[in-house]
Amino acid sequence: MARDLSAHERELARHALGLPHADKRSWRNHYVVGSGPDHEAWLGLLRDGLACRRPGSPLTGGDDLFWLTQVGAEGALDPGEMLAIKDFPSSDFSRRPRKTAS
Repeated sequence: MARDLSAHERELARHALGLPHADKRSWRNHYVVGSGPDHEAWLGLLRDGLACRRPGSPLTGGDDLFWLTQVGAEGALDPGEMLAIKDFPSSDFSRRPRKTAS
């Protein structure tokens, strides 16, 4: 079971997801950050399996790129909010049974 996010982690996660948003749905899943307290918080999320990381590159100005796992993202949602399926392509969204005509 995933742990609860700290207030700071939740703030960072919601920003990564583009929340709050008018349609109560995330619209992105990324956060670029250099050294400092925010980077340390993301490393904690990474350690706990709630985020993934790509090392800095010219595209990110040398800063690391982080994104949330589905579990990490779900921990940042407010009641009534949803995740955009496009940002979690290998998630359980695609494995849910679909209703078909009988």
